[in-house]
Amino acid sequence: MSNPSRRDFLARSAAIAGTSAFGMESLLTAQAADDVKPADMTIARWEKPEALTAEQIRSAAVKLTEAAIEGLGGLKRFVSKGDVVWVKANIGWDRSPEQAANTNPDVVATIVRLCFDAGAKTVKVGDNPCDLARNTYQNSGIAAAVAPLGAEVVFLDSRRFRDTDIKGERVKSIPIYPAIIDCDLVINVPIVKHHGLATLTMCMKNYMGVIDNRKSFHQAIPTCLADLTRYMKPRLCVLDAVRTLAAHGPKGGNLADVQVKGTVAAGTDIVALDAWGAELMGKKPAEIGSVAKGHEVGLGTIDYRSLNLKELTVS
Repeated sequence: MSNPSRRDFLARSAAIAGTSAFGMESLLTAQAADDVKPADMTIARWEKPEALTAEQIRSAAVKLTEAAIEGLGGLKRFVSKGDVVWVKANIGWDRSPEQAANTNPDVVATIVRLCFDAGAKTVKVGDNPCDLARNTYQNSGIAAAVAPLGAEVVFLDSRRFRDTDIKGERVKSIPIYPAIIDCDLVINVPIVKHHGLATLTMCMKNYMGVIDNRKSFHQAIPTCLADLTRYMKPRLCVLDAVRTLAAHGPKGGNLADVQVKGTVAAGTDIVALDAWGAELMGKKPAEIGSVAKGHEVGLGTIDYRSLNLKELTVS
């Protein structure tokens, strides 16, 4: 084989350089695409939650919710102009916001405001509470927080629940409130807290507020919650951990059981959010039956760190 000429050597070197430059350009383009890809999950943490006063917690809840939603790309990613949105908060208990048995009212109000800003025509807020609705809606602070924004505060009429075929592994049919599932978007907004039967209640369990005959779930909560979650087809969940209830849940009542975590997480993967919530409460995600079952049947991933995760510090 003859030795290459100087002209051949220079031509080959130029070609290699061009190919390398093209490869680097492609790599940078791919990295840029990753940078602008909407996050699957965001975690917004207050810089020093332990220093928050009771009054400061209110403004922190607003900022944390705004940051978590913005980190996902904003509510316009989920809400179209003219949509009817149901904000499914936890309004189950006759407890004050400080007792951390219901979703933080400022988290709920911020989501309502952002829905309207995104173009929603109607925003409804409602739950099927365990305590008397007229007490839970008032004492949770949620009704007073959202009504001035133009939200419809809906008291669920027990006569309007309809048996619905959900074709679950265990739950074949269950009474569901039709006005919720008829909305264009249901935003699931629970608080993370202790639960005597389920260990923790978070996003998947919050869907029990759209059904009646809830006692039928108690013999096999993980499977039943997976069945209901599959039917609900979650698109957006916002998990309130501004305050958490560490013991004697789900109703609580003792302020000694309340911990200020100063955190709000949001995302499109309901299992991942519940897995994160489990860790926040000092549990392994696999220890929570609904999280393990949700991962097993493909409703999401227990490994939330494998997602496109965005973590934010707010102050």
